[in-house]
Amino acid sequence: MQLAAGLVLALAMLGAAFYAFAPRPLPPFPPTEVAANRLLVLGLATAGNRAVGVGERGNVLFSDDEGRSWRVARSPTSATLTDVRFVDAKNGIAVGHDAVILRSEDGGETWTQVHAAPDEQRPLLAIAYVDAKHAIAAGAYSAWYESRDGGRTWAAGKPFDGDQHLNALAAVPDGSVVVAGEAGFLARSTDGGRTFAPLASPYKGSFFGVLATPDGGLLVYGLRGNAFRSADAGATWTSVAPEGAKATLLAGTLLPDGGVVLAGREGTILESRDQGRTFAVRKSPDGRAVAAVRALPGGARILAGEGGVAAAPR
Repeated sequence: MQLAAGLVLALAMLGAAFYAFAPRPLPPFPPTEVAANRLLVLGLATAGNRAVGVGERGNVLFSDDEGRSWRVARSPTSATLTDVRFVDAKNGIAVGHDAVILRSEDGGETWTQVHAAPDEQRPLLAIAYVDAKHAIAAGAYSAWYESRDGGRTWAAGKPFDGDQHLNALAAVPDGSVVVAGEAGFLARSTDGGRTFAPLASPYKGSFFGVLATPDGGLLVYGLRGNAFRSADAGATWTSVAPEGAKATLLAGTLLPDGGVVLAGREGTILESRDQGRTFAVRKSPDGRAVAAVRALPGGARILAGEGGVAAAPR
């Protein structure tokens, strides 16, 4: 009796083993979603109606529902990513530490590493498209790379003397390129980035962002809440920082209606309805530092930073 019971048990275990290890199709898995509020996200872009964010450990996230949920993209690097831009709904470039440059052709779902120079120890901090083929990446210690084939290949350059940190780039609709950086550094190119001329700076502290407004104005912003506007291509500047707003400004975006949003430390958000001439002050919902902000074509706004990435109340 015991022998029969033991034989039955052995056969049952053998059958279970055959079942466990037998080849069979895997069940379908839903797209991977993440707790997007648990990641440090430093850069944001729009790819058509899609929002794409980049940040620590090479993470790339994207949302197709105006920031309500996020999925993880396939990223080939673990280097922290700092900025991302798309020239259309499919083609985009992301940059980061180790002079890493990534390229996507499918709206940010998958990425290919096209450049890296970890031994140089010069993180890239900004990326801009001059046109669909010409892209510029800039960063710490005057790091500078250009691509003439849509981001497939890159060549190093040195348009500036010294080793200042180049924190932000803006490709202006008139064809000029503006660079902003540490110690009040500002420069402008009128030949698509081939040569640059310095701009008279209204502030000696670091700038972390530059925006071109639809009416031809320029905005620069940075340390201690400083923000300045120029109506003459950077020849002269006027302070537009609201009284009492002293938190460092790290991010900015244009709204579909021509408005401007700037954001930064302590959850500071500045909003303008007159293309950056005046700003009203408010705070992000969680009060954490905002490192990037973008507005989707439909009007939804995405905030990113210490609190991850999420849709912002309108």
